This record gives sequence, C-alpha cells and structure tokens, in this order.
Amino acid sequence: MSTQQDLNYRQLITLRDGVRVLLRLLTVEDRQALVDLYRPVAPEDLRYMRHDVTDHRVVEPWVDELDYDKVLPLVALVGDRIVGNCTLHLGSGPTRHVGEVRIYLSKEYRRRGLGTRMLQTLVDMGKRRHIHYVLAQVVVDQTNEVKAFQQMGFERKCNLENFFMLPDGDLRDVVQLVLRLRAVHDEF
Repeated sequence: MSTQQDLNYRQLITLRDGVRVLLRLLTVEDRQALVDLYRPVAPEDLRYMRHDVTDHRVVEPWVDELDYDKVLPLVALVGDRIVGNCTLHLGSGPTRHVGEVRIYLSKEYRRRGLGTRMLQTLVDMGKRRHIHYVLAQVVVDQTNEVKAFQQMGFERKCNLENFFMLPDGDLRDVVQLVLRLRAVHDEF
C-alpha cells in the first residue's frame, strides 16, 4: 500500500562530482521525459534489456498505467531531464513480501554513485511496505553491475543457466542476487 511519505518523496542529492540531482517518483507529467531517457539507448545496452525501450509504445504505458501499489518508479532528474529510472516491482499473493529492482542510467551518469543512491531509496521505501527481500536479476556478463549490487549488501544466491536470450538468440546465465531486509530469527 502506498504511503504518503513515498508519494511525496523528493530529495535533492549531490553526486561526488558536484552535480545536483533530484530524486522523486515518476508522475504522469514525465511521459515525454521518460521516452527521451530511453530513446538513445545504445545497442550494446539494449541487448541486455527485457524490452525494446527505444520504442515509445513500450515506455509510454509505464507512465499511462502508473500504479504505485504494483511498481514504485523512482526517477533522477538533472534540470527537467530524466537521467535515471529505478523501479521496485512489488510482489503479490505468496510473494507479497518480495520486491524486484531494475535500474537504468544514462551513460554519462553511470559510475558516479547515482545508481546506489536510487537503489537505496527504493530499498528504504520497500522496508516501509514490509518487504522482506529485494531481488535483482543480472546477466552474468554484466560484472560491474553484479559487483555494485554486492557492494550494497546483495548476496549472490544462484546462477540461472541460459535464462536470458539475447536478440541474436545467444543464451546467457543470469545471476540472482537477494538483499534480506528482515532478520531471520530462530524459532527454537
């Protein structure tokens, strides 16, 4: 259930290099800015994405069908430009205590600490929603991304063999990483 604190979330952060970035939830007014974020995605990045985000018909429904009880979409803005999008997909039914994160940053905003700040914000929002686990699935080739999740405390739980098919049909393993938000207590 959406909390008013999350819906009103706005934080101005300063990256290590002095650039100021506003973090807030995606709104319906961000439709074109979100399309603009994904339009120039490089082919090498696109091949590791679940959807063809360069097609506005894929991205626009993410704004048009906003439901903060299903997906928490956090954006990073520099001026009026969205430079990052990070989402927490909330489980339902028997997985209502699990959230899955996905992140995309404009090339020029990578390796500057922005992704970590965005992910941490969504983890904090997940805690307020009583999420017990945050899941990330990363193609094994993306070693920098795997390391970044591990540095945040995500544990590598398993490799899923040939779980991701690239556009050319090649198969890749997927690393499943999990961040435990709630301590496990022995019952005995």
